[in-house]
Amino acid sequence: MEVGRGGRVLRVRDAGDRGGAVVMYFHGTPSSRLDLRFGEQLAAGRGVRLVSFDRPGYGGSAPAPFGLASIGADAHAVADELGVARFAVLGLSGGGPGALAAAAVAAGRVIRVGIASGVGPFQLVPGALDELDENDRGALSLLPGDPAAAASAFARGFEPLAELSRAPGSAGLLAAFKDLLPSRDGELLDDQRYAAVFADTVREGLRQGTGGAGWDNVSWTGEWDIDLNSVRCPVLLWYGSEEDLAAHGVWLSEHLPQARLVVHEGEGHLGIYEHVGEMLDALTEPDEEDAASARRA
Repeated sequence: MEVGRGGRVLRVRDAGDRGGAVVMYFHGTPSSRLDLRFGEQLAAGRGVRLVSFDRPGYGGSAPAPFGLASIGADAHAVADELGVARFAVLGLSGGGPGALAAAAVAAGRVIRVGIASGVGPFQLVPGALDELDENDRGALSLLPGDPAAAASAFARGFEPLAELSRAPGSAGLLAAFKDLLPSRDGELLDDQRYAAVFADTVREGLRQGTGGAGWDNVSWTGEWDIDLNSVRCPVLLWYGSEEDLAAHGVWLSEHLPQARLVVHEGEGHLGIYEHVGEMLDALTEPDEEDAASARRA
């Protein structure tokens, strides 16, 4: 389905149990609303409605400049269109900041935030900027003065992946990611169940080009345009001990008052493939307001 947003459209995937508790998912970078296709049947079996949308320039969503605050607002527009009053959010990798943004821009509507191997504020996480490659350091130097130029520069760093995504078959695309990821992730991508979904979601995310990925990097590598102090709900953090974003999870756990960090030993960046069931369970536990409503009923 599509949701209109002031002259542009967002492409939305609505799956799982349509009558269940809602978890809105924020895809990785570069990726798409298809990320959790492998988990939709599992979500349905747990009574969870799994909603996801392509950020601008990804998949089927119209290109547009964006920051974290606008992504949070997009999420609430999707919820409005679906008639959803309250919901949990879950973000993977570059989608983690978007999940936090949804909670920050409408405190009280988001009941719980889940972040799976998500990035934190690059300007604040110790050592994070040192991990950027030469292209990304050049792009970052253009901020905050020229975000459009920075987005274009960041986007150029994704061009090799975009080229691989247009090639026949998925072997080259998967191999490129395996070279970047810990060994456990490589093992997961050797499993055809996950490999097919992973390749499809990246290919879908990049079918319009790399512009969405460029703006993604601007939104969370530059200064964040949301206030994390506005996130008042519980935040659940899941990371692998072998991934390079583990320090981001530690930082977030120390700077969000209701955060709980889980580190899976020996795992990498794609732990959501192995733990999505427990993540959905944790995110949809009845909260105090739900319990009070049940007692009144």
